[in-house]
Amino acid sequence: MRRVQYEHSGGPEVLEVVSAEVPTPGPGELLVRVDAIGVTLPVVRKVREQRAPIALGGEVAGEVVAVGEGVTGYAPGYRVTGLVFGHGYAEYALLAAAMATPIPDGASAVDAVALVRSGLVALGALEAASPKEGESALVTAAASGVGHLAVQLARVRGAARVVGAVSDRAKAEFVLGLGADEVVEYGQESWGEPVDYALDAVGGELLGPAVAAVAPGGRLVAYSSGGGTIEAYDLLVGAKSVIGFQIARIAKEQPDLYDHWRQELWQYVASGQLRPAVHAEFALDEAAEAHRVIEERGNLGKVVLIP
Repeated sequence: MRRVQYEHSGGPEVLEVVSAEVPTPGPGELLVRVDAIGVTLPVVRKVREQRAPIALGGEVAGEVVAVGEGVTGYAPGYRVTGLVFGHGYAEYALLAAAMATPIPDGASAVDAVALVRSGLVALGALEAASPKEGESALVTAAASGVGHLAVQLARVRGAARVVGAVSDRAKAEFVLGLGADEVVEYGQESWGEPVDYALDAVGGELLGPAVAAVAPGGRLVAYSSGGGTIEAYDLLVGAKSVIGFQIARIAKEQPDLYDHWRQELWQYVASGQLRPAVHAEFALDEAAEAHRVIEERGNLGKVVLIP
């Protein structure tokens, strides 16, 4: 089979396609013939920043072709999606059955990778903010794979005003089309009227302005891999709260809630309340270009690889 990997850290150009053996599923694992792969910012960052090479994981969707010992509920022929922690940029990948979810009839593999993992992060971050009907919301990286779903979910969950923050004005029309009331750019001196809660996917230098955009007594949920620091005084004087969110912890410690959220996402799609957007589909040989789009923050929605 063909697989994307790299030998040393660097930019997108370090990625290469190599030949590899088709893996064998171990206990609790599914062997999936991959039809679509979701490219994520955390993986793109790790390729450039992490000292030692990593196995390129990520969201995959496809058909089960073999199951490991102890697997129940899945069999060859089932269509599934889920997060792969090992080699996911490949024609075949091993997916833990606990991380798998069935793909409904009528939904494509591309639909699945655009929705499930990104949607779980967006919905989980929103839940962490404890939104109330009629509140106002801010979503950073509002045009990203997670952000564009978070904008829509905030509205579904009753936000009266949704503000999308983006890196450049070219993304404004896309974000407004998702249902946002306003779009602001990161470099603006003011992000407008303060909001009741913010969902921050960027971190780093943007964390300070995001906290400043939250009204006194409001909440910010940080779910970025970009880090960043916040002055405690800024929280104290505004009685603001900052909450960290990680979807992996929910998957591990609250599997029933994790499964409930997955079902909820598909219900929103079926009812037309949630529309996953795909920026572009790239062939496996074009993995470097897919990473480049993410690095340059040029995507409007999800970036997908097709083996």
